[in-house]
Amino acid sequence: MSSTSVGMSDLSDEILLCILRHVPVCDLVWNVANVCHKLHTLCHDKTLLTNVSLSEEYLADDLLVRHILKRLANHVQSLSLNGCYWLAGSTMEFLARCRGVTHLDVTGCRLTSLRLSRLLSSLSLLRSLAFDVTPGFNSAQLSSEAVDSLSRLSELRQTLLTPSYGVVPCCAQLRKLMLQFDISDVTREGIGVCCQLMMGQSSVPHYQQLEEFTARLAPGEVNQTLLLLYLAVFSVHVPKRLRVFLVSIPGPNPAHWPAAPSLAQSLGQRGDLEALQLPRSWLDSLSLKRALEGNSPKHLSFSRCPALWPQVFQSLLEGGVKDAAQLTSLNLSGINKVLYSECRSVEDQLVPATMSRLAVGCSNVKQLNLMHTHYHHENSTGVGGETHLCASLAKLAHLRSLTLPACALSDGLNTHQITTNDTSPSPLFLGLKKPPRLGIQNYKPDAACTLSGDSISGLTLLLAGCPFLETLELIGPGFVSALPRLEPCTRASVEPRGMCAWARGVGDAHLAALEALPRLHRLTLAGLPGVLRGTGLVQLTRQCKDLQVLSLANMGSLKTMNYTPALLDTLKQCTQLRELRLEQPYLNAGASFFEALSCCSRLQRLCLISRSGTFDPSAAETFMERCRHVIMCHMFMGGTLVACRTLQKVLLDRFSTHRSALSVVIYPLQHEDLSSVIRDIPLTLLDRITLFQSHVAQPPHLSPL
Repeated sequence: MSSTSVGMSDLSDEILLCILRHVPVCDLVWNVANVCHKLHTLCHDKTLLTNVSLSEEYLADDLLVRHILKRLANHVQSLSLNGCYWLAGSTMEFLARCRGVTHLDVTGCRLTSLRLSRLLSSLSLLRSLAFDVTPGFNSAQLSSEAVDSLSRLSELRQTLLTPSYGVVPCCAQLRKLMLQFDISDVTREGIGVCCQLMMGQSSVPHYQQLEEFTARLAPGEVNQTLLLLYLAVFSVHVPKRLRVFLVSIPGPNPAHWPAAPSLAQSLGQRGDLEALQLPRSWLDSLSLKRALEGNSPKHLSFSRCPALWPQVFQSLLEGGVKDAAQLTSLNLSGINKVLYSECRSVEDQLVPATMSRLAVGCSNVKQLNLMHTHYHHENSTGVGGETHLCASLAKLAHLRSLTLPACALSDGLNTHQITTNDTSPSPLFLGLKKPPRLGIQNYKPDAACTLSGDSISGLTLLLAGCPFLETLELIGPGFVSALPRLEPCTRASVEPRGMCAWARGVGDAHLAALEALPRLHRLTLAGLPGVLRGTGLVQLTRQCKDLQVLSLANMGSLKTMNYTPALLDTLKQCTQLRELRLEQPYLNAGASFFEALSCCSRLQRLCLISRSGTFDPSAAETFMERCRHVIMCHMFMGGTLVACRTLQKVLLDRFSTHRSALSVVIYPLQHEDLSSVIRDIPLTLLDRITLFQSHVAQPPHLSPL
């Protein structure tokens, strides 16, 4: 320490290795290794090259990836190319050089049946595989060596883009099976898709050794039909070691499966159940009681299961489970009995006393989803004397991810809310005369954002008790995304916008209070009509320096965009932002918007959704030039088809040469062919722009391998 300066070369190898673990593998092999002899040796240390992920290495083209695979061939054991949709199919051939790989994830990559066969034939040590089953897949093209490799797999994840069993019948030793169904009911030509699978003995999966089964479905009848074919064997025999069973089906009417009660009873017999999620039509209270009794699950999901409301809390709070403290992820989305009634009874809402007991019993919960529920603050007292739902949730000190209905933050109906929201005439007369206009003060960047009458005492308690939140979603009742992929399913289970007066009272003051979350990385705010000027956004982003993902939708009035000035100041402060999703009916993506957005120098993914929005083509082009890391630019706006296609072509022609992963989709939101356009978007990007709750209260089993 007496020397005048200490350089990196003076640090010990152990310290340098700790630093190099945070360097992306592309930079590690391509750049850092060429600095000096010492770094060259350290960059090829087996501790850095054993587990390698190239996912989201968007600047890595085919040439670079091939070079890296050559360098890694003798070291890598776990390799992920999940979501590398831009790589050529010929690049996948280089994976065969990595003969020591035991875990391989090529989800989203271009992989035909023949290429998969050659790859599997070379990877005799493979034990875990994730890939896409695309149209044209034929398991008969797999060689005998490939089938032998599949027979030794213990983990398999298949993303099904066409009706098929994939390679499941070849995998006799599977312990974990993860399925994602994303098949459209109709082809591009308008022809209906059917599930005429080969039902011979050699085609039917058996799951003799299966311990974990997960399935996540996109909307569509074909996906549900195919799932039931995969589950047919469970009707005859339930694997003895099965301890994880997660099935997620969107929509209000999932297909019925008669074997579900017997499966639930079988899951509860061994006493080692870890995770359970079933569609609401598959499970009754008695079956749920038997499944949970004597077990200590880590993940439970009862999304849209109002009939199970009493049994869920009875099992968790009254000794139905062996050890509720083992629970780390809980999804209670839409568990209210009454969805749309304004006059809900106490039993139909989240009750602070009940949630307080839940927080005490399930003290280690890290992920909690309470979306599509309601809490209307009265002055009832909980177990510990708390009078607000947020005070009960504040006891979950380990909470890292939270989804709440907007009304859960309200302190009750006050004078301000009554005068601005509840004095409107009857809906019968709204069409006979113009409603009174409410004055909105001019935006001032440094003005205090607390509105007169707003109270945030409940939210303050929550933030004080859960200061380590990393993911937060606040969803107002009535929010439905304008993108058509999930709209039919979500609209069927969402109440009309503006029905909940408590939710209308959540505004700028509540957003400003979120500045108390210094570790916040992901923030979703949707369907919040009480946000008038957006000054709360400016205040929270001023303190939340590490915000990386921001999703804003239908904030304030839907007839105009009141918070534009505040939004521009917000974007100028989001220097770490990597993903922005903005949905507003009247969005003006002009020069000032793109200039502010250019301050987000690390931005990678952008999605703008605006039914009547406008955009400035030259400003968009300038933005893409300044933000060199942007690889996803999706704009579903107003305007003509010609204007949208022209800008799309300009951006692709100018920037795709140096950005191999560039995905540009610019299309009129109201165009009749929008569904087919969305279908062409890579699935790894499509999930980001259509799913708000994809990362909340999901078990690790649904994450990439």
